[in-house]
This record gives sequence, C-alpha cells and structure tokens, in this order.
Amino acid sequence: MAAVQEARPDVLGEDWARRTIRLAPDGADEPPVATLVHRAEHRAGDRAGRPRASCAVLYVHGFVDYFFQVHHARTWERAGYDFFALDLRDYGRSIRPGRRPNWITDLGAYDEELDAALGWIRSAGYAHVLLAGHSTGGLVASLYAHDHPRGVDGLVLNSPWLDLNEPWPVRHVASPLICAIAPVAPLLPLRPLGRAYGESLHISTGGEWDYNLNWKPLEGFGVAAGWFRAIRRGHARIRRGLSIDVPVLVATSGARGSNTDPTPADLDGTDTVLSPPQMWRRARGLGRDVTVVRIAGGRHDLTLSRPRARNRFDRQLTGWLAGRFAIAHGRPPFVPE
Repeated sequence: MAAVQEARPDVLGEDWARRTIRLAPDGADEPPVATLVHRAEHRAGDRAGRPRASCAVLYVHGFVDYFFQVHHARTWERAGYDFFALDLRDYGRSIRPGRRPNWITDLGAYDEELDAALGWIRSAGYAHVLLAGHSTGGLVASLYAHDHPRGVDGLVLNSPWLDLNEPWPVRHVASPLICAIAPVAPLLPLRPLGRAYGESLHISTGGEWDYNLNWKPLEGFGVAAGWFRAIRRGHARIRRGLSIDVPVLVATSGARGSNTDPTPADLDGTDTVLSPPQMWRRARGLGRDVTVVRIAGGRHDLTLSRPRARNRFDRQLTGWLAGRFAIAHGRPPFVPE
C-alpha cells in the first residue's frame, strides 16, 4: 500500500515542500516513488493545523515534464483553492537511479499514486478536491475520473492528449503495428521527440522559463513501443467514450501549429505538440458536463504561453470555477443533479 512520507524542503524554495510517496514494487530493480508537492504551510496532514481553504486541486504534469509552474498555482490560490501537484513515478522529483525515466506500460498503474495523493489531501481536511491535468496528464486524469466515480469533484484539462496527432498512415497503419509488436519488444525505440518546442520555452535557448533540464530535457528521454502502446490503449478508451460524472473544463490553444517543422510564429502562439481540433472532437465524449474553451495565442502548455494568452487562460479557468463551483463567492460547490 502506498505511503505518503513526511514533508521535506522542495527545490522551488522555502515556500514549497515535497512528500515522497512510496509505491508497491513493480518488477524493476528499484521500487517506484511518486512525489506530492505543496505549499510549505499546508500542514493539516501532519495534524498540526488546518487548510487555508476548504477546497483543493491536485495538478498532474504532462510527458517529459514535472511541476514547476508556480505562477499557475497562484491562479488557483487566488480562486480560493489550495494547490497540490503530483510528480508521477519516474518523472521529475520521482526519477530514481536504476529506473527508466517517464516509463509506463499501463496507464492504470498511476491510479496508485493518484489514490494516495488524493487520499492524503482529503484526510488533511479538504471538503472538495478537483483534479487537473496537462497533456499526457490530462489523459491520465480523464481515465482516472471515469474509473473512480465521484473520486474528485471536478476535472480541468489543459491541452489533454486525447488522440494521436499524426497523419492517417501513422494512425491507422504504423500505430497498430507498433502496438502489436510492443508486448514482445517493449523497448523498441521510436521516432525521437523534436527540440523546437522545448527550446522555445527554456531560458537557455531564448525562452521565458527556467526549469531543470535533467528532469525536462529539450530532447526528452526517448519514446519506446511499450509506452506508446499504453498511450494508444488510453486513446482507444477516449474514442469509445467516457462517463465522467463531474464538471469538466477542456482548455486548448486556439490553433494548431506544425509538430514536425514549426515556424517561430507556430511556436509563439499555437499548439505545436498536439492537435486542438482533435481535442475539441474528443472532448464531447468525456462526460455529460463538458465546457471547451479555446485560448487565442495559447501554446501547448497554456500555463507557459505568452502573457496575453496566459492571462486569457487564467480568466477562463477562474471564471469557470466561479460559475460551476462558486467557491470564490462563498457559496457551496457545484453538486450534480
């Protein structure tokens, strides 16, 4: 059974703390861990205080990613939510020697750390908890919300990876072939990730953001067949339709850019990783209460967009929260009929 450890200082500074979550052995030489990150003053889980707010959000990062977007945490806090983030097993703070970074062969394995993190948050005294996910984290969060009815009170998806952004031959010929090979050759390497999107973000290559390139390298950690099969099995479930029983916000860029040869304009104000039109189509099958917003000028990670688009996303998010949950106005959270 997963165990959440005591708080330790986090790399984000004295305002932040991290808690290692010990997970069940999975056959690797070293057992996996996940990491729960939160404000240092969120001490209710130690029974030493009370939450600052009655509601909280748990944020899940994307592929080749980890939580460092402190400015996005402040948006949630201004809306009346205490903010928590989860570095999944083998991502970011949870990377360990002897384990393959960013590796999984079954997305359902992430339920263990999600259960542990959400359970710890609820035990800390929060009456209502939302789940948020970016990109691959949005896929993971969507499947979790479907598989755990009323496990969370709402779902926020930032450019969720709901389908494969590739041409027809890749989607319908190469993809099934890779998935068929994956059980016997899970480590078969696939096409490497491009560097252009990462270079447009990181401060060392002209971007705005400073983050750990050992945890979020510009070229990624490589993609292999076993991981790809896990993602495509998740996509198949999305395609068949989910029944998420809480309000869902799907936020995307307003435009799709090239994911193979992006121009500077593409990188500056479009999604050059995934396809927003795919997200708009798939969003309709997530549940009965889904709101889709399109952020003009947004990048793939809307929280890392240029200031004007970033502010648009913040306004859409906080407006949706106020309208659907009304926490910021002191009224009871939204309760489904």
